[in-house]
Amino acid sequence: MHNAPQDQATEETETALPMHWHGRVLKLAFPIVLANLTQPILGAVDTAVAGHLDGPQYLGGVALGGLVFSFVFWGFGFLRMGTTGLVAQAFGARDDHALRASVLRALLLALLIGAAVLALQVPIIHFALAALGGSAAVQSTASAYCHARIWAAPFALGNYVVLGYLLGCQRVRLALVTQIVINLVNIVAVLLFVYRFDWGIAGIGAATAFADFCGLAFGLALLWRLRPRGLTPLAPRALFDATALKRLIAINRDIFIRTICLLGSYAWFAHLGARQGDAILAANAVLLNFQTFMSFGLDGFAHAAEALVGAAAGARDRHAFRQAVKVTLFWSAIGAAGFSIVFWMSGEWIIGKLTDQAVVHAAAARYLPWASILPLASVAGFLLDGVFIGATRTHELMKAMAVSLAVFLLAAWALAGSLGNHGLWLALTIFMVTRGITLAVQVPAIERAACGGEVR
Repeated sequence: MHNAPQDQATEETETALPMHWHGRVLKLAFPIVLANLTQPILGAVDTAVAGHLDGPQYLGGVALGGLVFSFVFWGFGFLRMGTTGLVAQAFGARDDHALRASVLRALLLALLIGAAVLALQVPIIHFALAALGGSAAVQSTASAYCHARIWAAPFALGNYVVLGYLLGCQRVRLALVTQIVINLVNIVAVLLFVYRFDWGIAGIGAATAFADFCGLAFGLALLWRLRPRGLTPLAPRALFDATALKRLIAINRDIFIRTICLLGSYAWFAHLGARQGDAILAANAVLLNFQTFMSFGLDGFAHAAEALVGAAAGARDRHAFRQAVKVTLFWSAIGAAGFSIVFWMSGEWIIGKLTDQAVVHAAAARYLPWASILPLASVAGFLLDGVFIGATRTHELMKAMAVSLAVFLLAAWALAGSLGNHGLWLALTIFMVTRGITLAVQVPAIERAACGGEVR
């Protein structure tokens, strides 16, 4: 094991932003951004194929089914985030035994959760689709899609762990390659299953499941190739160490609650928008795509922060911790400013590409300034999420998100009634700013705990 404390660094060194740190951040972030940008391809392929089947119910079924899995799999995203933090710390500490045990525990948890999802697939799909609604034809096709795709659960969740491991070990190019493999397999499989085997809507879901299976097989082969050499066999007692398992469960629990709070904020935003009419609901949905576009870019720097902060915490290197936070925040702010400028200058053109309905276009253009401001309001919260995950200070992360959600609900209640949809967007902006503030005030304490004091 290797520890390299840097507490004696000079003030000049502490406050500088060496160019090699900028290079490290960009080298990590750029492949992650590319990997993130491959994600919409899966949905686009499914949508394109469904859109050419005989009847609109197929496209509606894929849309509903995709929404179900977005919520289900996003809810278990803690498997990726928690793995990145634990692996990055073991990587930074050069503790190969802890690194191996961390990834194996996470894989075991992913397979257990995946098996539970498969065992409960009938009630999960039934209640999810009932909650989403839709015509009988759409419900029927969505059910066929879901029952085929749900077999991806253990593989998709396992892929989260593989991705978390690769990010934690700063193997971002391999993470990009893994995502490309999944997408290529999905494209070939969906064309084969639908047009060659004539499986219809079920073929689209089965193709995505098969792609996740192939992605996990490829990812596990990578893990085997990258495995630390010369280690003694892992004893079951070490794998099921009570302290390590308790920490793993606590981290994943905190991230899960944090994710539920985040989903709850967007769900309430959509609910209050729907109360103002279909045009406002649709306009808000169009503008939230701007936030999604922005997240593809800024998440790259947040993931880089996870890896670099986790490695610094594992090595108890305070200087590296500070540089990781400063440089990733610097580039995130530049990225956020770039998105704001693009949205402000080209927002109406983007809206026109997302909808051709005049009423929706006009409403979206009216609230476009809020979507242009949101990247700057969101940048600190997005980036510091990665810092806290890398430091595995997930309990503080969860509490900050809960406070932010409470502030959002209060602001939405106070502003939406008097200011209408402008008030709703103002409340969402306040929510994003609050996320950043509630995390930023805790960074000094997180740094001391991760690099100079007791670690939870």
